[in-house]
Amino acid sequence: MKKMITLLLAGGVLFQVSAAELNWLTDLPQAEARAKAENKLVLLDFTGSDWCPGCILFHDEAALSPKFAAYAKASLVLVQVDFPDKKPQSDALKAANDALQKKYDVEGFPTFLLLNQDGKELGRQTGYSANGMDDLITQLGKLSKK
Repeated sequence: MKKMITLLLAGGVLFQVSAAELNWLTDLPQAEARAKAENKLVLLDFTGSDWCPGCILFHDEAALSPKFAAYAKASLVLVQVDFPDKKPQSDALKAANDALQKKYDVEGFPTFLLLNQDGKELGRQTGYSANGMDDLITQLGKLSKK
């Protein structure tokens, strides 16, 4: 019984480590530079992190998903473009996020855009599907092959 508890605790620690590895940037030029250096794609997540139910669900699931963490670590540079109601943001970050929303014509939240290393849009998904993380990973995989 003690061995089983120890294994469960160890598994929980590993699970938390994979979620903690998700590194969301807020600067697209920095993300594009990293994507080029690491030969990855850029995932923009347009979110209302403190008010949008689908956005909150995505981030809760992403933070708890070893599958998403592994996929993101291997293939993506993550960028959060946030439009919160209550969370404080600098004026510079607000202006940058507004500019990205206009540039990519984002009208709903969450919207996920997959970009190549040069900022060219490969595809997008608006909304977070009922099948959640698995559908998003499948969709991103298809878009990355374009």
